[in-house]
Amino acid sequence: MKNFQTKRYICHRTIPALLAAVILLAACSGNVGTRPSDECAQGRDIANQELQDAKIKGFSGTIAWSKAASLLTAAEIQRQLERYPSCIDKVRRARLYIRESQR
Repeated sequence: MKNFQTKRYICHRTIPALLAAVILLAACSGNVGTRPSDECAQGRDIANQELQDAKIKGFSGTIAWSKAASLLTAAEIQRQLERYPSCIDKVRRARLYIRESQR
């Protein structure tokens, strides 16, 4: 009977510890090491490449493609003004329009 109680005790201590570890890992899985300036620049570079790919595929005449191009121009201005949250927002919206232009 003592063996059963020991296993049960270990189980009751292990589960909360594992749960705490999972929550900690989930909380740390975001862009912890990415500075807003880097996120803006990297996102802008990726979006510009996607925009060029869409142009090569023949989607440059769509309204969504034009909106994306305008947003990326505005994102570059925001980057130069060091308004990184606005730059990141514009890059994300531009990437949505790029995807929309290819539908």
